[in-house]
Amino acid sequence: MSGSQIAIKNRIRSIDSTMKITKAMQLVAASKYARQKERMRKNKEYATELKDVLENILSTISDSDHPYLKKGEDSKPCTIVFTSDMGLCGSYNSNVFKLIENECSNHEQIIMLGSRGVIWMKHRDYQMIDSYTQLDDDSYSLCSSLVDMVLEKYQTGEITSINVIYTEFKNPLTFAPKKTRLLPIEEKKKQGNTVDTIFEPSNEEILNDLVPMSIKSLLYSYYLETKTSEQASRRTSMENATDNAEELKETLSLQYNQARQAAITQEITEIVAGSSAQ
Repeated sequence: MSGSQIAIKNRIRSIDSTMKITKAMQLVAASKYARQKERMRKNKEYATELKDVLENILSTISDSDHPYLKKGEDSKPCTIVFTSDMGLCGSYNSNVFKLIENECSNHEQIIMLGSRGVIWMKHRDYQMIDSYTQLDDDSYSLCSSLVDMVLEKYQTGEITSINVIYTEFKNPLTFAPKKTRLLPIEEKKKQGNTVDTIFEPSNEEILNDLVPMSIKSLLYSYYLETKTSEQASRRTSMENATDNAEELKETLSLQYNQARQAAITQEITEIVAGSSAQ
């Protein structure tokens, strides 16, 4: 066997090994995607109902000086950013980083979740005030404690707004990073014919408990959307990698057969030439 045939054979074996890895990762990502999507679906029903209750209360409030509604100069913004702990998920993280560069200023305080984002931030001129890595697929307790921390900073004036950058999930092939504001909350005005609701003790006092609860629910909902998008992106990336490896293997197999045929033809030619010389 010639040197070129041996080299091609070794490459085919290497690609076979790579295909086994990418195929296994594709199956794992598909399984995790299905679980995350179900978690997201169940939580979305609760988050939507809670959001409707909050908007109903906000529609009854006008000219309130409640700290959760009060707007002023946003001189100390704070943004919570979701990224992944693992790679091999296509452009999932790089799209988030592009959004940070486009929509976050250098003086903005950033709380980074995910080791990929933490590594990226350490080489950039941003104010990363806190970070969390090795996150679970279901991290409500972390989201809850994180909201408690930023709300305390908001109430003491250390920050003037709370934002979040997450990856919005639309379908298994479509998901994009998005920046949205959690606090201060925009007051809603009544539209059309609405039913007057009496709140006890009062709508503004209810906000003291309902707003933190709603923000925790929203942040957790965004986290689940982000994790669902991550697994969908990883599944697609590994599927593409497996397909590309299969295509490359077919090309190399053709080259190997051509090299093998050329070697056989050359041997036959040499044998015939040797026989004619006798």
